[in-house]
Amino acid sequence: MGRLPSFHPIMQVFLRFALPALLATCVHASNAKEESAPEADICSSNSAAERTRPYVNEAKAVYFVNLRDGDKVTSPFRIAFGLVGMGIAPAGVRMENTGHHHLLINQKLTNEMLIKPIPFSEKYRHFARGETEATLDLPPGKHTLRLLFADADHKPYYISSKEVTVEVVARNGLSKKP
Repeated sequence: MGRLPSFHPIMQVFLRFALPALLATCVHASNAKEESAPEADICSSNSAAERTRPYVNEAKAVYFVNLRDGDKVTSPFRIAFGLVGMGIAPAGVRMENTGHHHLLINQKLTNEMLIKPIPFSEKYRHFARGETEATLDLPPGKHTLRLLFADADHKPYYISSKEVTVEVVARNGLSKKP
């Protein structure tokens, strides 16, 4: 995009960065296979009432916001967690349909894990204060990551993310480990 006409600087930033992203979201949503996909509703709704209505029957899901399978990262790196259909609450807070995130590092999800409280170790990271992002410091190499959502007592709901594999290709100066 070339030089914009003499718009206010904030409008120039919007036109250069935000508007193309918004349009890309709408194009993506128009190609969505399901009519009830949240993105499709955002772009196709005409009124505020339609755009802000709650999703009563939405599926419950947990996912990585900023990681994709096969990403190559420099450690430490930021991970962000997404959640649909439930709420976040710190461990120990007992509210219906709420819980907190757990991160499985280089661990396969087994049926046994789904019936017992999640253990505390470096391979099972707890985000018991209700965190929705963290900085992860892993050694170079390939690592599998999976989110598992659990209740106030660390007992998993049957809600986990897809497993993603990331490759730590280097460490930067922020790393604590050698």
